[in-house]
Amino acid sequence: MKPFDIGPRGSQLKERLRQDAQFVRNWVDNPLLTGAIYPSGKVLSAKLAESADITGSDPIVELGPGTGPVTEALLARGISPERLVLIEFNPEFCQALSKNYPLVRVIEGDAYAIKATLSAHGIDKISAVVSSLPLLTKPGSERLSLLAEAFSLMSDGGTFTQFTYGLSSPVPLERALADVTGVHAHVSEIIWNNLPPARVWTYSASHGHRVTFDKEVAFARFCRKQAAQWRDDAPFKPARALLKRIGDHFDSRKPN
Repeated sequence: MKPFDIGPRGSQLKERLRQDAQFVRNWVDNPLLTGAIYPSGKVLSAKLAESADITGSDPIVELGPGTGPVTEALLARGISPERLVLIEFNPEFCQALSKNYPLVRVIEGDAYAIKATLSAHGIDKISAVVSSLPLLTKPGSERLSLLAEAFSLMSDGGTFTQFTYGLSSPVPLERALADVTGVHAHVSEIIWNNLPPARVWTYSASHGHRVTFDKEVAFARFCRKQAAQWRDDAPFKPARALLKRIGDHFDSRKPN
């Protein structure tokens, strides 16, 4: 090795730092398009990759891959590179992704028009979507339209996974009944060691059912458990009946 040769590991680190710097520059130039100020960390990327089905054969679509940290996590999870389809708007990122992941399909296009973008490349059925798009920069109607289009390409059980720095769902679920046939939402704990801290929301398609939330299921379980504990306590009889009715109400609204 030459005296100042940084070696293969050093070269990889240098390339990663260069890509991270490129990401930050793109954010400075156009923060509404890039969204995040820094690429997703390893823990957040791994969490985003968790929901993708590794056993299927239909494509898994990544939206807004940027410099590829989530792509790396999807591949590390065991997903075949031939199944991955990346939709990226930024041509510089597309070039870098194609170079770093030659077996992965990279599409330069509009991720918010996911159905038309995929259709133009002969894709009409997918298994899952993993998204790093800055959804909160778009109106609620556009976010719901994206979710609805993604679900229209999936079978029951397909998932749409999205991270957010906010505390609430990046998709306005209170309006989803008017735009999406059915969706079940799960939210992760806060990932504190990401910059900035983030949460991961996973929406699963459930055609024919109402919008449901994991928090509702947990609340129903709590109500029924508390009602059972108060079963033999006469003073709590009215409260027990109320809690049981609440629990039954939420249980009846869960998807099959």
